[in-house]
Amino acid sequence: MMHWFDLRSINLINFLFVNLIVTVVILGGLLATLEKHLPTAIRQTFRYGKHAMKGTPDRLVSLLEVPKGWFKHFYIFAALWSVAGFVVMLETYRTGNPAPDFVVAFLDTMATNKRVVRTTPTETMIAMTLITLQCLRRFYETWFVQVFSSKLKINLSAYLVGYVHYFGTIVAILSQAEGFTRAGPVTLPTNGYRFEPSLTLGLAIGVFYHAWYHQYRSNVILANLRKDKTGKVISQKHTLPTGDYFELVSSPHMFFEIVMYMVLFGVLHRNTSMVYVLLWVVSNQFMNSWLTHQWYKENFPNYPKQRKAVIPYVL
Repeated sequence: MMHWFDLRSINLINFLFVNLIVTVVILGGLLATLEKHLPTAIRQTFRYGKHAMKGTPDRLVSLLEVPKGWFKHFYIFAALWSVAGFVVMLETYRTGNPAPDFVVAFLDTMATNKRVVRTTPTETMIAMTLITLQCLRRFYETWFVQVFSSKLKINLSAYLVGYVHYFGTIVAILSQAEGFTRAGPVTLPTNGYRFEPSLTLGLAIGVFYHAWYHQYRSNVILANLRKDKTGKVISQKHTLPTGDYFELVSSPHMFFEIVMYMVLFGVLHRNTSMVYVLLWVVSNQFMNSWLTHQWYKENFPNYPKQRKAVIPYVL
């Protein structure tokens, strides 16, 4: 007897992130090795911002481009979505009751109804607090600190990926958290929603804060290149950033993005979806860092040789 296909048997969050990883790895690899032979449409779609494609654009692809400043939009979503997840998590662990049924049903749809508990309330609370702080800071930066060029465009797909990333990350964190599944803990004993800090988790918070703070400093440095001493925007040109971690890498903000997600993965290492989130962030940030590094070297003949693309002293 044939049974109807059950969509809930597919982990849609894992599926989304795997597709993002495969896309960025394949296209990134092609750009790194065979860019001159690639169709204009592919190069124009993947390149944006300061390292946008040079030459005659593809007309169809140009119709699917939006201002780069629209990046600000998905940080509104990220802030609201992360706060919503944080509030639900906090209320669940404060009351000691399972998450509301509509939340569990939603997670069943996005991450299958076969989910099991793999992370403790302590780990979940730390991870949700950290990602929420990151989303709120990025919202503040994009709306009140950063200066986006009015001339630069991004492909609509890159714009939409921002929404997918933050939507998927929050869902991934909660999908295998205690109190958010229909099944009880499989690999972990129930702890009654007790908060159980440890030295390891404390160290993780410290590393995350260092990355969080220096990513902010990096974005302030970039923004100040386009402002005068009073904070007034006087230019939209790309100039050479200096100071803080810019002395070591071309894109410290991208390096620290990787560090923060490595910390989240470390905290939630038993969560099987977080490996896909981490691999997506690493592959995406590595490729953007490489493109940015190449652009700096092409446009600044005396570019400091000690600066690496993304990882200080290494790569």
